[in-house]
Amino acid sequence: MNHASSFRLIGLAGLGALLAVPALGQSSSHFYGGVGAGIARSANETARTTGVLLPGVDTLSSSSDRNDNAFKVFGGYQINRNLALETGYYSLGKSRFTTQTSPAGSLSGATKVRGLNFDVVGTLPLTERFAGLARVGVHHAWSEERYSGTGAGAGVAFSSKHNNTNYKVGLGAQYQLTPAMWVRGEMERYRVKDITGRRNNIDVASVSLVFPFGRTAAPRMAAAPAYVAPAPVAVAAAPAPEPAPVPAAPAVAPREPERLSLSADALFGSNQSVVQQQGQNDLDRFSQQLGGATYESISVEGHTDRTGSDAFNQRLSDARAASVKDYLVIHGRIDPARISATGLSERQPVTAVADCPDSLSRARLIDCLQPDRRVEIEVTGTR
Repeated sequence: MNHASSFRLIGLAGLGALLAVPALGQSSSHFYGGVGAGIARSANETARTTGVLLPGVDTLSSSSDRNDNAFKVFGGYQINRNLALETGYYSLGKSRFTTQTSPAGSLSGATKVRGLNFDVVGTLPLTERFAGLARVGVHHAWSEERYSGTGAGAGVAFSSKHNNTNYKVGLGAQYQLTPAMWVRGEMERYRVKDITGRRNNIDVASVSLVFPFGRTAAPRMAAAPAYVAPAPVAVAAAPAPEPAPVPAAPAVAPREPERLSLSADALFGSNQSVVQQQGQNDLDRFSQQLGGATYESISVEGHTDRTGSDAFNQRLSDARAASVKDYLVIHGRIDPARISATGLSERQPVTAVADCPDSLSRARLIDCLQPDRRVEIEVTGTR
């Protein structure tokens, strides 16, 4: 098996392994963009090129510079924690060579490759911040080639441009520096056709910065306290030969209320009360987590920040709490008699005035008060 086949099989096997992992604790889908830079190394065959361009001329020796700088810009959509679709533009730099020929002469050439790609990217989370990557895709390359010669190669002086579409594969790793920036390290292989019609490999080692946007963490319900059975009650034997009284069955310990806080910025548009797609995804996950639970009641509380008038904030918090309740009743199939909705306006902020003073610019103040804009759901009952 040749190197190209080996690299392709490794990439496909890696991608299959990543996609086979179940998406537990899946975070919300989102778009992302990024830039990367690295080193490209071409595997072109100089002797074959000389033989095709100069029929009947032998190659005595050759020298080449196959390495050059490479870069790429890309964007993608993370469908779930294990699968993304990605497209981008790349430049693989230039590769150069010079051959000495018999009859006496020389041939020199330079090839520049750039193009567009579309990949399927698999991700395997290894820790909360670190993940493995594998990709497979197609790319369309534009190759520009220039040749010149002396002596036996004096008749070669031309440039050529041609396009070709082929596959690409890659393996790498990704680390989350912050929720808004990741860093990637990758090895990728591009299959490219040269002027002789032969397909060669260009391998690229790169480091990229990735910037997700529209991304929110998956909501997590608080873990229920473990049920501890009461200690057995010892019953003293009665003096008379009467049967001992049967101890009463222990009562089921009541479950502590579970409280879930969802960002209003993810649930709704600015100053709106209609649940958006992202908010619907969060509420669907909550309904699935609630499945199989025995509960007495669910309360929905709407909260706003302190900007805006008291009357406006009260109306907005009432409308948002009611909108979440209606969605859970209709789509989550929750008994409407067991769920209530209340708007608390700005009366229970999470932030402190000292942390978000009114002296800040309006944009910075709104950003600082983001934790106050929320919907909280409390579930009371036993599992």
